[in-house]
Amino acid sequence: MLQGLMNLLSVCWNPFGHEVESHETNGVLGGGDGGGSGGSREGKDGLLWFRDIGKYGSGEFSMAVIQANQVLEDQSQIESGQFGTFVGIYDGHGGPEAARYVCDNLFSHFRAMTAESEGAVTAETIQRAFRQTEEGFTALVSELWSTRPNMATVGTCCLVGVIYQQTLFIANLGDSRVVLGKKVGNTGGMAAMQLSTEHNANIEAIRHELKELHPTDPHIVVLKHGVWRVKGIIQVIIYTLLIF
Repeated sequence: MLQGLMNLLSVCWNPFGHEVESHETNGVLGGGDGGGSGGSREGKDGLLWFRDIGKYGSGEFSMAVIQANQVLEDQSQIESGQFGTFVGIYDGHGGPEAARYVCDNLFSHFRAMTAESEGAVTAETIQRAFRQTEEGFTALVSELWSTRPNMATVGTCCLVGVIYQQTLFIANLGDSRVVLGKKVGNTGGMAAMQLSTEHNANIEAIRHELKELHPTDPHIVVLKHGVWRVKGIIQVIIYTLLIF
């Protein structure tokens, strides 16, 4: 589950556009009170759902989702306001419950944390929002243990980008990836730049660090069906906060 904010970095960004709001509802991005669709077109083609480019508080955004499971386990959202623009991608596994919980609660915790810091967005406010969300989901799992023990087996990766003033904050928990596309001169081409690092037991450096952190546990990482997993169960691993 969410057990710590993994990776936090900031790079310069030039925000533009007007303020609108939108939110995720039952796996589909929907407009909020401010008309978050920004006039963009939404559609569905088989297992593909998409929303064309629309204007938000810090620019133009589009989204697309391909359903890979019988029940869609993933969630996404775009929120915009005086705090800037908040984009969340939640890659659920084992079921949709964890991703839905994060989608319903992480942003509200983020708003509460920024309010306490007089509206400023910092690495600490994002980290505290992640921690509050984790604690809330853990409490929910404990509360439902007697009736829904399967809740303890679901989880989600969490990738968040916040554009605040001239800074882009990226928070990554799990093995999702942020890639920045940069225009190459006047060629019309784009160069891809990876901004985040995956936290996955298949990466040798990750396995080495896990073994150093748990020297007395011979099963901290296990090769199962050709894939390295933490305790033989899950590929995604837990890290402490890093700032770049």
